[in-house]
Amino acid sequence: MYQVTATAEVSANRSYLQSQQERESSARSYPRRIPIVIAEAEGIYVKDMDGKIYYDCLSGAGTLALGHNHPVVIEAMRGLLDQKAPLHTLDLTTPLKELFVDELFTSLPSSFASRARIQFCGPTGGDAVEASIKLMKTATGRRSVLAFHGSYHGSTHAAMSLSGTLGQKERVNGLMPDVHYLPYPYAFRCPFGVGGKETERLSLNYIENALRDPESGIVKPAAIIVEPVQGEGGSIPASPNWLRELRRVTKEQDIPLILDEVQTGLGRTGKLFAFEHAGIEPDAIILSKAIGGSLPLSVVVYHERYDVWNPGAHIGTFRGNQLAMAAGLATLRYIKEQELPERARLLGERLQNRLAALAEREGCIGDVRGLGLMIGVEIVDEREQPDRLGHIPAAPRLAAKIQRECLSRGLILEVGGRHSSVMRFLPPLIITEEQVDEIAGRFVQAVQAAREELSC
Repeated sequence: MYQVTATAEVSANRSYLQSQQERESSARSYPRRIPIVIAEAEGIYVKDMDGKIYYDCLSGAGTLALGHNHPVVIEAMRGLLDQKAPLHTLDLTTPLKELFVDELFTSLPSSFASRARIQFCGPTGGDAVEASIKLMKTATGRRSVLAFHGSYHGSTHAAMSLSGTLGQKERVNGLMPDVHYLPYPYAFRCPFGVGGKETERLSLNYIENALRDPESGIVKPAAIIVEPVQGEGGSIPASPNWLRELRRVTKEQDIPLILDEVQTGLGRTGKLFAFEHAGIEPDAIILSKAIGGSLPLSVVVYHERYDVWNPGAHIGTFRGNQLAMAAGLATLRYIKEQELPERARLLGERLQNRLAALAEREGCIGDVRGLGLMIGVEIVDEREQPDRLGHIPAAPRLAAKIQRECLSRGLILEVGGRHSSVMRFLPPLIITEEQVDEIAGRFVQAVQAAREELSC
């Protein structure tokens, strides 16, 4: 078991980081905020080149459901290699691929899985988003797509067009046309200026009216795409009631509902799939990250009624990543056998309770929210007055300082959300109670240290 340390950075990390800065694209992102070089990794721990060990609460942006180098994942990959099985098959099938599909379909609600089809996509979730949009446009013959404020669906062209993030878009011309945005139920920064449960009600009213109004300016859409919990947008969960009502409206209007479960899928929110909290049946589900057991893999699972596209309508060289299927199959089985979704629910509640207690003492914490082990802590400037909508100004400078203080204490967290002011907790699902308490304690220290320094 690794022992988390907090030694000062020395030359080994810096030399690699300098090399990375000189040779890699200016588009690199994580190293700017998390300037470490990972040498070893096991479970929730990573060790840098200087021997410093960290709690990893980024987990590959949620990819590492079982943490780094979990034994069942390593065994599955070694077993495949020992068999001399093919590693690359395009979309030709293999016995392993059939087992993977069997396990995934038996993990989904039977009412959905019994009439489902699966499309294996390129390695990223963004490619699966692209595939899902092409599928629904083909099936419906329509062109508009509706997405949500605060959403994030990837960095490929259509996926970026569907994402609320403006930074990526500002210098890219010719984005996918006919994309329209709807209000997500973000109560803390309510777009209607009311907050609480009213945010949800008004959001649903707005959506239903926009879809029914013959003068809304939006032609009938090919699909609505939504994250059950907005990830990069700041760990914002939609309530089960909101998702149920969205499903009702889309069914009544004959509009396909695509659920982006790239970050929420495979137990992170306390259910195997986040839509299960609402008891709904979507038209399509996008899965990536954890589904590959730490390796690149993405799929779209959708109702058979939409399976009308032609052969080759969505292709990609690396659709047949057999190592990822072996790792993903082992991961999915382990998550179910060990009841990790329930563990995520319980330990997520424990961590949220610790963070909520901190929020009661520290005015810079405006909101603590999340579902399971997908938690956001929104950092605000409590010295400033709320705006006309009642929104407390964000505090990106303080959030960045808290992130650096966490790193110095052996805790890796990412920031996200509006103005990069939300501290995001995405630990692996194998985290223990003791680790939750230690992580919360280190975060408390980091918040206090950051506040003291910035107030000087």
